[in-house]
Amino acid sequence: MDIANKENLNEKDRNTQQALLPLIKPWDKMVTYDIYPTREISQGSINPDLEALFSLLPAEGNLIIDGDVGIDWETFIGQSKAFLAPDCSWFHVLTALKPSTVIEQMLHPYLHSDGENSIFGKSFSGELQDFFDPEKLKEIQPTTGRNIVYGTGASLAGWKGTLIYLDLPKNEQQFRSRAGRVLNIGAREIADPKIQYKRFYFIDWPVLNRHKAKLLAQIAYFIDGQHSKVYPWTTGDTFRATLTELSEHAFRARPWFEPGIWGGSWMMDHIPHLPKSVPNYAWSFELISPENGILIADKGKLLEFSFDWLMFAHSSAILGSAALKFGTYFPIRFDFLDTFDGEHLSIQCHPSLKYAQENFGELITQDETYYILDQKGDSGVYLGFTEESDPASFEKDLRQSYETGLALPIEQHVQLIPAKKHDFFLIPNRTVHSAGINNLVLEISSTPYIFTFKLYDWVRKDLNGMPRPINIDHGMKNIDFSRKGKKVHQELISKPVLLQQTPTMEHWHLPTHAEHFYDVERYEWEGTLEIESKGHCHILMLVEGNQVEIKGNGESTIYNYAETIVLPAAVKSYTMTYLGAGRGKLVKAFVKDEAL
Repeated sequence: MDIANKENLNEKDRNTQQALLPLIKPWDKMVTYDIYPTREISQGSINPDLEALFSLLPAEGNLIIDGDVGIDWETFIGQSKAFLAPDCSWFHVLTALKPSTVIEQMLHPYLHSDGENSIFGKSFSGELQDFFDPEKLKEIQPTTGRNIVYGTGASLAGWKGTLIYLDLPKNEQQFRSRAGRVLNIGAREIADPKIQYKRFYFIDWPVLNRHKAKLLAQIAYFIDGQHSKVYPWTTGDTFRATLTELSEHAFRARPWFEPGIWGGSWMMDHIPHLPKSVPNYAWSFELISPENGILIADKGKLLEFSFDWLMFAHSSAILGSAALKFGTYFPIRFDFLDTFDGEHLSIQCHPSLKYAQENFGELITQDETYYILDQKGDSGVYLGFTEESDPASFEKDLRQSYETGLALPIEQHVQLIPAKKHDFFLIPNRTVHSAGINNLVLEISSTPYIFTFKLYDWVRKDLNGMPRPINIDHGMKNIDFSRKGKKVHQELISKPVLLQQTPTMEHWHLPTHAEHFYDVERYEWEGTLEIESKGHCHILMLVEGNQVEIKGNGESTIYNYAETIVLPAAVKSYTMTYLGAGRGKLVKAFVKDEAL
């Protein structure tokens, strides 16, 4: 997946989340692809009126207002003060931070484990309290009267009182970073967005996930903090009850979309309501759980929260037996790579499991597959080496191209394999690969998504006109040169196996590689099928046809072509009814039994 060091547009050009995500959903759900998938809450309410929230708070006692990195605290507190007595005492928890030099020294081994200028780091193993001076935290003490402590980490002050949490989806954190509106945890200055993203991924997100998981049961009020003037909120009880309901029924995460230098036109042409103000769409983050949000609704009013909360609350219900291995980490991702009328992705590979664990602190490595959802013309996938290529000549040509800026005849080294609709290519770690032009790829992969070692990038710059990073050293330490020639066709192109057949249905196994911990199957059917989950979480997508109706645990939902559906393991059986003419085709991904 060509995502390491994401190409970013300027703030004025990007699709801001605030502009993209309305407070009230403005159209009927029956569209060909819903970019705002929602779940209607069954109890409680969602209220965008901040004054109404403060009217419910106890007349006395302390308020603890905690929240994510990237929250605009000045704006939120400025609005909140209008609804509280003027004699309240306000305390900003960030006054208790350790000196920036101490924090930088603490984080240096994690941010610079791969060198000073690398886009890669190592996941921080500490806690949020490690950023704070314990003595300074003790000094933040409530006085007589009404007291409010606020800021990221406010609950660390140890007060007793009413806890309010402001959540901020991770894509909005990135958008604000690009606009120069975010300070990383403990940072004193706003850094370049690429440096901030590295801090997000390796420091802020792991730290805040551990912090949020501890707070979940204590939250009295939960606020969607991504809007600048209104703050949709619900009670902690409603929030937790909704998480429980989600864990027992099919749902979708909210996808989000990004342009890229190689991006294409398929999503622009086929997905309704996407803004046209960008040059292309390269990615749809269909289900990349570390960065997706989930939308809930109350009679059209929307509130979004980070996918992480669902896993903190109900990982066993979501993952079933796989939770013993992955804990609160959702292990499988779905995303789109769009090169229709675009360009080739970089020639790349991903690290071995041992390399990812030792160098980056990852739980698992970046094992991928390419399912060709659509294509046109003579499209293809670069996969594995030619018989003639050898490590020495490949590395020599890569370095010469990098140093001279001259194009490399890459097909002397890497095979370009023709691709047609519904082909399934296997890309276990250490495999050289790239998606060629004129493909819409459904990438079914393990969750890690930034460890792309770009080896050759067609001598081009990113959308900001800056050189894209090349990672030849990392790549050459990881590439498996035995994956070449006929072996690629034998082992890295999935050969479907018919598991079951009736007059109205074919059930196919699309075998993955032995190194993949997940498996993929496809149903081609008309009418209704009943599926047993057998303790697994299923991730589904209708890859041909119009709509499918999923029924499970007493609930029925209609999903459209190319929408990503999560079936928690708690849904022990469900039916799929194809609603179009002829036969539909649907793929299902799940963790292999033998991987547990």
